[in-house]
Amino acid sequence: MAAAVVESVQCFGRKKTAVAVGHCKRGRGLIKVNGVPIELVKPEILRLKQSKKEIKDILVRYDRTLLVADPRRCEPKRFGGRGARARFQKSYR
Repeated sequence: MAAAVVESVQCFGRKKTAVAVGHCKRGRGLIKVNGVPIELVKPEILRLKQSKKEIKDILVRYDRTLLVADPRRCEPKRFGGRGARARFQKSYR
């Protein structure tokens, strides 16, 4: 029996609660990222076709946040002020 051919591949990227999804399928050979041709994508290192480990090492040296999720979240507002940390001004008279 012949090996099954993969029709399409998906890749995911996350930042805070946003999720970016990349689809790859058989076509004309035009590569687009978020609807933009890959020739316009910066940094240029993202365009290279290399092994996963080499790409990962290069991206970590360039900017670690491209691979690691950002854990920062918005703090909830609490009573006694306009935001999470700000307090209303105190009056003694």
